[in-house]
Amino acid sequence: MNLILHIWRQASPSVPGAMVRYEARDISPDMSFLEMLDVLNERLMERGDAPIAFDHDCREGICGSCSLMIDGLAHGPHRGTATCQLHMRSFRDGAEIRIEPWRARAFPVVKDLVVDRGALDRIIAAGGFISAPTGGAQDANTILVPKPDVDTAMDAAQCIGCGACVAACPNGSASLFTASKLTHLGLLPQGQPERYARALTMVRRMDLESFGHCTLHGECQEACPKEISIDTITRMNRDFLRAGLTAGRAAVAESD
Repeated sequence: MNLILHIWRQASPSVPGAMVRYEARDISPDMSFLEMLDVLNERLMERGDAPIAFDHDCREGICGSCSLMIDGLAHGPHRGTATCQLHMRSFRDGAEIRIEPWRARAFPVVKDLVVDRGALDRIIAAGGFISAPTGGAQDANTILVPKPDVDTAMDAAQCIGCGACVAACPNGSASLFTASKLTHLGLLPQGQPERYARALTMVRRMDLESFGHCTLHGECQEACPKEISIDTITRMNRDFLRAGLTAGRAAVAESD
C-alpha cells in the first residue's frame, strides 16, 4: 500500500503547529496503524528528520494511550476499536489520511500527537477509589450482588481512560469517563459507603478541569473503544443531584 499522510507536527506547547504531508510507501495491509507510524518514523530517522511523537504502550486495546484522531474520528473508522487495534487494510491503497491529536481544551498538546491527559488522572484522584474499611477479603460467593448490577458495573469498568469521549464530544465533556468510573464503583457493595460523596467530588473536579458540559449528543458512546453507554451519565447525574441535596440539608442542619 502507498499512502499520503497529513500529520499534525508541533515541537512544543509554546510554538504553533501545522499539518505536514508525508508519503508512506510499501505499507503492509496487515500492519496496525501504530506499526505504520513506526515504519514512517524509522524512515524519517534514517534521513535525519525528527520522528513523530505519539503515545503508545500495551498495543492491545487495554491501556488507552494510543489516542489519535484519524480522518476526524477518534481512534479511526471502526467502532469498538482503539487505534492500536486498527489495521491498514481498513484503508484503500492511495488513500490520504489526516492524523491529529485529541482536540480539547482540557488536553493541551505536549508534542506532535501527544497530549497531556492529566486532567483525567486528577478526576480519579478526587474520588475514583474506595477508602472505606471493608474488613478482610470475603469469598466472592458470599457477597450477593444482583446480576444486572454486576453486568452494568463490569461494562462501565471497561473504560481505559483514553479520552476519546472528550475528543469526540462537541462540548469537550468528560462526562462519559467520569460516569463510567462512578458507575462501576457505585454499583458494587464495597463502593456503597462513599457512593454519593464520590459523585460530588469527582463531578466537581471534572468541572474545574476545563471540560465542557454534557448535552447528551451521544458522540462519546459512538467513539468509545469499549462502547460504554451514556446510560452511565444518567446514573452519575442522579447520584450527583442526590449528593448535592444531602450536602445542602446537612449544611442547613449545622447552621440551625
